[in-house]
Amino acid sequence: MWWLFAFLIIPGDAQRGAQLFESQRCISCHSVQGKGGQSAPDLGQRTARAFSPSLMASLMWNHAPQMWSAMDRANIPRPQISDEQAADLYAYFFAFRYFESPGDAARGRQVFVSKKCSECHQVDGAGSEAPAVTQWRSASDPIELARNMWNHAPKMKDAFAKRKLNWPSLNGQELTDLMLYVRNVPGAKGGPPQFSPAAPDTGAALFEAKGCTTCHRGDLDLAKGRLRTRTSTDLAVALWNHAPKMVQLPPDISNAEMRRLVGYLWSIQYFEAPGNVSRGAKVYASRKCGSCHGDQSSGAPPLTSKTKNLDSIGVVSALWRHGPDMLGKMKEKKIEWPRFKNTDMADLLAYVNSLN
Repeated sequence: MWWLFAFLIIPGDAQRGAQLFESQRCISCHSVQGKGGQSAPDLGQRTARAFSPSLMASLMWNHAPQMWSAMDRANIPRPQISDEQAADLYAYFFAFRYFESPGDAARGRQVFVSKKCSECHQVDGAGSEAPAVTQWRSASDPIELARNMWNHAPKMKDAFAKRKLNWPSLNGQELTDLMLYVRNVPGAKGGPPQFSPAAPDTGAALFEAKGCTTCHRGDLDLAKGRLRTRTSTDLAVALWNHAPKMVQLPPDISNAEMRRLVGYLWSIQYFEAPGNVSRGAKVYASRKCGSCHGDQSSGAPPLTSKTKNLDSIGVVSALWRHGPDMLGKMKEKKIEWPRFKNTDMADLLAYVNSLN
């Protein structure tokens, strides 16, 4: 498969991704929350929390031949998506919380009350001890949400202690519902969805400078251990639930610092579903990947030619840059276009990365 090239980790930017979605005419077929074409699925509608970046890459891969044919019939040029552009598209989907289950504003209001948020935060600001709900700009920015959840924790600990209340833990669905409720409060100050991690190398240095490595063992603990998660909302929940367990909380994190930290987490595939190497080896064999990547005469790079770990962003980029040529070569060899389901793509990536 042609996506087995060296892949450079790039954070991505949601605003550029939104522009790319239109400029590359993806919106001609796909809509986002009702805006766009109707001949392909609405990418703003999700029904299963098990959806993941790797599964999205699988679905795009599976339908690529049909998409290329449809574009040819409509005289739409096939886009050549670079690694940077693929990262921007993924950031755009993260901003729309595409990898999370749908929220429910009514449930969110119940969370707001049951978790005692209303003890300090009022809806309209009258008599509030803390910022009113209408001032929560972070409701539309997952990274800013995570930052506020972390920075807000020390004051919340004191407020709950004074009221003799237990710390309110959250799960991802509850926070998703809560943020949807906040975004729909009359007068809410939310803006367009944002998700723009910063360069991962600066985030790695900051992760150590903030003292996080005192307890967390960097890549091993975060990317492979029990703390690994899938969405930006899950990250905000993890920071919130973790705060009262820490002996001493570090200083407030600025917006720029949180974007650097999320860029680092992005680079170590913190938001990717973990795959299984053994299952991945079987996927590689059953999909006949070795027919090209194990044959030097095919022109496809061998597995050992890559220098970076591969992820879903690299798959999407290479699919659009090299997929049509790859489809032609497979037809010449009378090999069916490989299709992936469930965790196949995550497993295959785990196997490929294990050979590096």
